[in-house]
Amino acid sequence: MSSNSRRYHITTFGCQMNKADSERMGGILEQMGFQFSEDPNDAEVILYNTCTIRDNAEQKVYSYLGRQAKRKREQPNLTLIVAGCVAQQEGETLLRRVPELDLVLGPQHANRLEDLLEQVFAGNQVVATEPIHIMEDITKPRRESRVTAWVNVIYGCNERCTYCVVPSVRGVEQSRTPEAIRAEMESLGRQGYKEVTLLGQNIDAYGRDLPGSTPEGRHLHTFTDLLYFVHDVPGIERIRFATSHPRYFTERLIRACQELPKVCEHFHIPFQSGDNQVLKAMSRGYTHEKYRRIIDTIRRYMPDAAISADAIVGFPGETEEQFQNTLQLVADIGFDRLNTAAYSPRPNTPAALWDNQLSEEVKRDRLARLNHLVEVNAASRSQRYLDRIEEVLVEDQNPKNPSQVMGRTRGNNLTFFTGDINHLKGQIVPVKITQVRAFSLTGEPIQVPQPALT
Repeated sequence: MSSNSRRYHITTFGCQMNKADSERMGGILEQMGFQFSEDPNDAEVILYNTCTIRDNAEQKVYSYLGRQAKRKREQPNLTLIVAGCVAQQEGETLLRRVPELDLVLGPQHANRLEDLLEQVFAGNQVVATEPIHIMEDITKPRRESRVTAWVNVIYGCNERCTYCVVPSVRGVEQSRTPEAIRAEMESLGRQGYKEVTLLGQNIDAYGRDLPGSTPEGRHLHTFTDLLYFVHDVPGIERIRFATSHPRYFTERLIRACQELPKVCEHFHIPFQSGDNQVLKAMSRGYTHEKYRRIIDTIRRYMPDAAISADAIVGFPGETEEQFQNTLQLVADIGFDRLNTAAYSPRPNTPAALWDNQLSEEVKRDRLARLNHLVEVNAASRSQRYLDRIEEVLVEDQNPKNPSQVMGRTRGNNLTFFTGDINHLKGQIVPVKITQVRAFSLTGEPIQVPQPALT
């Protein structure tokens, strides 16, 4: 096979961490001389980066794999890879179910893709799921966007929520050094990126595993310290972060977000349930009262901050009354956005084995009722933007209307307005909001940046 025809395709399921991992693996493949192909059927290396949070995500992977396994029987040169959380969880079982697979690698091994592929090209079938120390990453990710980028700050999770498979598939917490994170952000700033989202499965745990302090005697133990350390990187105009855990969320972090002009006024803090008994069964380590105090504190410092969260309904044993407590919390707080899910049992998690599982019918009904309330809330929260001027960072063309561009406000609201993407991509434009919807806004640009003279 001539090197100029070597093509790869990556399909990503699941969370932002997976998207970031896929970008890194794409970067490695391009360094190895492969070119990205939109069409998997036109690629010799096909990689599925998988998610195990919900059952249907897993089923989807198996159906995609089935199609490519069939193709491989006709084209033995095809290389099939499963990465991510299903790979970590299933390991060798995947090879038994899909013998055509060449490589199964867990999230901790994403940076080793080149070494592992060398073994595959030498004729081996490889499973890499054993826990390892994550090597500092020096490959350049193949970024999906030219405007916004993910930057990992901590891998893994030490929490033991009873419904969650993440700790067993992503390993223990390992923080990157502040210097490595800043260096990656500086490189992004030089390449013209305008916004960075700092990522961690549990970002507030950042730094707990790092040794004492830097040579200058500065303590960089916490995520808040990290924000102060990186907030002034040249070229980066906005900083976001996710995901926060209420157990570790501090007033000092909120104060930092208010003080640092580049940090966006948007907080994503999952609460999962509004009932203390359910939270206890989930091993979340906080009460709904503590969660409400966090939101109150955010709003004291930044009354206009956008708040989003995650919630699970139909957890084993959840009564109608306990579900009402979740609805009450959602009604009281008024979230801008809320990711909702019906509980789905995951392998190797305690809650999956409990005998007080709820019926699919009850779970569906509660999810529908919660989603209705979320939409009503979001629509009323959006009203506050009408006639306001918001700064929108332009990311792309509106796929449904090529005469419009789209981007996000500092509060993470998707916003559309008329404009030319070739001229506006990566620009921050003041936009007067003329239409509000539950989950997006439309406006008119107040002043459009002029193209630079060449």
